Amino acid sequence: MKKSLAIPVAFLAFTPWLAAAQQATAAAKTLAHPVFVTDAAAERIENIDLLKKELRAYHDCTCKYGCYTHDLDTQANRAIAFLRRRATGHRTGQKLAMILDIDETALSNYQELASSDFTFNKPAFDAWADSAKAPAIAGTVRLFNEAKRLGVAVFFITGRAEDERTVTERNLRAAGINGWQQLIMRPAEMMGKTATEYKSAERARIAGEGYTMILSVGDQWSDLRGAPEAEFNVKYPNPFYFLP
Repeated sequence: MKKSLAIPVAFLAFTPWLAAAQQATAAAKTLAHPVFVTDAAAERIENIDLLKKELRAYHDCTCKYGCYTHDLDTQANRAIAFLRRRATGHRTGQKLAMILDIDETALSNYQELASSDFTFNKPAFDAWADSAKAPAIAGTVRLFNEAKRLGVAVFFITGRAEDERTVTERNLRAAGINGWQQLIMRPAEMMGKTATEYKSAERARIAGEGYTMILSVGDQWSDLRGAPEAEFNVKYPNPFYFLP
């Protein structure tokens, strides 16, 4: 009886050692062939340096996502097509208006954005604005000239401050944009407001002057949204920054 009990006891003593050995072997195999987890929570947002490379490639039309210039032209053409349909045959005496943003809608600041690595540097941007060298966005020049031809008044509503009026006017004219109805700059009392609040308030004032706002074009949703809105709104692409 004593001898027959010795075998199961020895076997039980051996079992934990065998399990540990098997685990060690499995661990060694895992180390020899690493496993990469591709759905880790920390990898859900793309690396910012890679995103910046994609922004440059999109602007230069060398990426798989499309071409910035082409996309701008596509949206400008949509705006022009609507403008022609809406402005043709409107009632005599009706005052039609088109609302335009400036930065990344009428003028391109890409040169300054890229040189600042897509971060907002106020002194650098102020110096750039003061230079009045921002090039025009070609589709907007075509849109602007078509509005003038059709007798539609053009109002610029920009987030730029009142003290930038002179350089902004100079830049617009140098870029081939001239003959607007009004250039509205953000007043000091609106500096604490969102773009949506400020721009919708200015549209309300324009409507109060008897204008029918048939078209609004901007690069931010905040350029377009907020009562009252234009009859037709066109948003330009802008993956470079966001304004609420």
